[in-house]
Amino acid sequence: MEIVPYDPAWPTEFTALAARLRPALPDALRIDHIGSTSVPGLAAKPVIDVQISVPALTPDDDFRTPLEALGFRYRRDNPDRSKRYFREPEDTRRIHIHVRRAGSLDEQLNLVFRDFLRARPETARRYAEAKRELAARHRHDAEAYTEGKSPFIWATLREAAVWAQETGWEPGPSDA
Repeated sequence: MEIVPYDPAWPTEFTALAARLRPALPDALRIDHIGSTSVPGLAAKPVIDVQISVPALTPDDDFRTPLEALGFRYRRDNPDRSKRYFREPEDTRRIHIHVRRAGSLDEQLNLVFRDFLRARPETARRYAEAKRELAARHRHDAEAYTEGKSPFIWATLREAAVWAQETGWEPGPSDA
């Protein structure tokens, strides 16, 4: 498990990736850069996370077939039934693609969490500290690392919910 300093190239990498995804997924309602690499200044695992919002998860041919044609590997074994999960093509940088139903709770939680961290650099800094400490403690146990982040994430989402109500937050336009 490696947490690295923020890389200003990450948004550019997402933009290049999104330029390949958008024409292949004309029915996608949104394509967004999510996760830690989407928050300026936030240390992260060097993985580009993409959220693709679709009208429905089933049938999945409208998104699964084009993503597989681009080389992305569908992970049928993903236990999270609120999304469909794809990994990067062989021999390329780490990419996680999360396909979610537009308007679903998980779609919205990922967007508000990202936007809240963008608006609150001090919270993002504390999140980076927590991730570094967990990565050092669970260097070879990704599940324990992810589980260890849960208390921070849920506490931050509670703050983000208040912030969203106070600011009238709505998801901005799709990133691609």
